[in-house]
Amino acid sequence: MVIAAPPATVPPVTLLPPSQVSASNPAPHGWSSYRVRPGDTLVGLAARFRTTVGTIAARNEIRDHSRIIAGTVLSVPRTSAPAKSASSGAASRVYVVRSGDTLDGIAGHFRVSLASLLKANHLSASAFIHPGQKIVVRGAASKAAAPHSKVTTTAYRVRPGDTLGSIALRYHTSVGAIARASKVSSRALIHPGQVLRVPGTTKASSKSSVPDTFNGVKYPRAVAQAAAHNRAILARRSVPSRSETKAMIIRIARQQGVDTRLALAIAYQESGWNQRAVSAANAIGVMQVIPQSGKWASDLVGRRLDLLRTTDNITAGVVMLRSLGHSTKSMENAVAAYYQGLGALQQHGMYSDTKLYVRNVMALRKSM
Repeated sequence: MVIAAPPATVPPVTLLPPSQVSASNPAPHGWSSYRVRPGDTLVGLAARFRTTVGTIAARNEIRDHSRIIAGTVLSVPRTSAPAKSASSGAASRVYVVRSGDTLDGIAGHFRVSLASLLKANHLSASAFIHPGQKIVVRGAASKAAAPHSKVTTTAYRVRPGDTLGSIALRYHTSVGAIARASKVSSRALIHPGQVLRVPGTTKASSKSSVPDTFNGVKYPRAVAQAAAHNRAILARRSVPSRSETKAMIIRIARQQGVDTRLALAIAYQESGWNQRAVSAANAIGVMQVIPQSGKWASDLVGRRLDLLRTTDNITAGVVMLRSLGHSTKSMENAVAAYYQGLGALQQHGMYSDTKLYVRNVMALRKSM
């Protein structure tokens, strides 16, 4: 979704070692193993594990500080003392956030509900987390379901703006439970139209017939109502098929000088090439453009664009992508700016959910 205002501010990650780390005591809590992932750097690892580049390099006998190889196992400082086992049945532990983590993913990994994770850490569903932040996980060793209980699932079709976390909250279950039932990763990005399996038969909670939450952020009632109005208009209109929409994206991207595969990937990630998609944030159509961004796109092309028309909607998203490409230094940054907003990207860098978005879009681009 193209956004005009940045989400909640993410505290910056400090690259300075904490006071307890010193040359004589570089790993106050001992060492642990870490397998290098694509995109990792020594600077990033030093920030994540609250140490220095020199400490990690010396420990692992790394001479070239500018390059580490994905798949390599490194020794890194343990960021906290090992948690003591609780005397009660429900264990409580501290998890240190890593780059790319989300609250949804952490809840799924430890098989706890997102609601309990938020409560334990006094966080809201719209909160952002950052590398190095400590998250309390309670009930990580919760008992499994009774042996004779029958687990049923219901099919759920993903709507624009859904996340695994928001679905879990709505159906009173956990991200991990949905991920396991649907055979997807708890950190996976889901897309509109995808069918998931939701454990249990509990009905979704619904305080209002008009959804007002998108990507964990609750929007003003007026915005949600405007989105419902646009959704109703599009529901009555004839819109192009997916194959027709794909052809339109290719044609308009070529006209505007934008990488066709990138335009296709973003459109698929945003809406599944569905013009009827409207999120609670009032992000409209194939390219999921909000009205304020639509005005910017209209200025770029020199005419008023109607986001409810498929061709205009695609044009809006494509010309904004072209402009963002000119304002950033890489395709990945242009994609990040499309999702997060250029101002927020320049001020804070990529948020953790932005990194997942970029990774997913770039993977989709390769398949187009």
